[in-house]
Amino acid sequence: MISRNNIWYNLDWITVFLYLILVMMGWLNIYAAVYNEDHQSIMDMTQRYGKQLVWILMAVFIAITVLIIDSKFYVAFAYVFYGIVILLLVAVLFFGKEVNGARAWFEIGGFALQPAELGKFVTNLAVAKYISQYNFKMHRFKSLAVLGMLIGVPALLIIAQNDTGSALVYAVFILVFYREGLSGVFLFWGFAAAVLFVLTLIWNEIRLVAFLIVVSIAAYGFVRQRMKEVIKMVAVFVSLLAVIYLINYTIRPGWSRAMVLYISTGASLLIFIIYGIRKRIQPVLWVVLFFISSLALSRSVSFVYQDVLVAHQRDRIDEVLGIRSDPLGVGYNVNQSKIAIGSGGLTGKGFLKGTQTKFNFVPEQSTDFIFCTVGEEWGFLGTSTVIILFMILLVRLLLLSERQRSRFSRVYGYGVAGILFFHFAINIGMTIGLVPVIGIPLPFFSYGGSSLWSFTFLLFIFLRLDASRMEILR
Repeated sequence: MISRNNIWYNLDWITVFLYLILVMMGWLNIYAAVYNEDHQSIMDMTQRYGKQLVWILMAVFIAITVLIIDSKFYVAFAYVFYGIVILLLVAVLFFGKEVNGARAWFEIGGFALQPAELGKFVTNLAVAKYISQYNFKMHRFKSLAVLGMLIGVPALLIIAQNDTGSALVYAVFILVFYREGLSGVFLFWGFAAAVLFVLTLIWNEIRLVAFLIVVSIAAYGFVRQRMKEVIKMVAVFVSLLAVIYLINYTIRPGWSRAMVLYISTGASLLIFIIYGIRKRIQPVLWVVLFFISSLALSRSVSFVYQDVLVAHQRDRIDEVLGIRSDPLGVGYNVNQSKIAIGSGGLTGKGFLKGTQTKFNFVPEQSTDFIFCTVGEEWGFLGTSTVIILFMILLVRLLLLSERQRSRFSRVYGYGVAGILFFHFAINIGMTIGLVPVIGIPLPFFSYGGSSLWSFTFLLFIFLRLDASRMEILR
């Protein structure tokens, strides 16, 4: 049996150093984002940068406390932590304070706590606990159902708080599941659903159906590797399309072009299904199922878009996809952010010299849009440095995850990397107009105690697990 080694000796100090560098860079940029000449001291507790220092000191205390506690504690109480936060997510719906349209905060004195931030690391603990149990098999329906519940319950509660952006973070767990044996089919369908969602919004009905037909036939050809069969399928569809078009043109039942396409496609699918069953060619049936499922999914987009998403979320998606342009309205934040980042040039305007920042052109600049402060004052070199540091941290976390001896630690480590990557990629994507604004913080940079503490818990629990990995023999 291996004896317990010194926790501080086994601690991955490279990751700790990266954490401290990112936190201090974030603090300096918060200072620059909300700088007030009447309150020049960076430790002024009446200003956000002064309050952020308090959050940072508390985060350091949290990190040390997490490291001192035995690693087995996090395994043993994973479900307890999860249950407590679920109760908080329910309670905040009734007793929480509404901020920017989201009822997601508890206000206690002058401090505000957002349970949704805590939900990320406790869900990661619960998922790791479940996957690491004896005789777990990812392919079982029960396993998938329980995992879906573990990530679905907090996500739905957060959506009920009108904080869809924070709920989307839970989608990254599918990457963790994939690492632990989930079929790549699920990743494919997730990617296909995202693509279909976008295409349904920007294309008309005829163009979308035609695209699905081409993709389905191409997929069949790729799987079967028989060009003659592909040519026959194309010939059948084209022939039926011509016949239906002639019927509509001569008899004039008054069908629209979309209806002609749907009738032709439906008749073709029926023929392909009969052919696949008679010849016992499974790829035919799989391709037909893919087409029907894709079409059904695209038809459901309007429901999700109109009835699930709220007005400002639809407007932001429209702005990013180019469906509408409103640089002085819904697109104002992103437009000003891009101006700020672009104006920084190669080396930036200098610390505290950003005009977009100084004159408050970018709303929420110390929180969701903190990255544009980096771009304006530190330029391309500054933004590249931040991105490189985040990428080094993420790669480091993946390497640490792979060296774990326990499945719990490995799963948890991949969850940490996935959550941080999602926040990092989406937040920066928001500031440069690549993704819709969904209001999630940049880890270790954005102002706020809840997010900083949550990311600190998330990261240092994993570092504690990693430091004790030699104690695990299985």
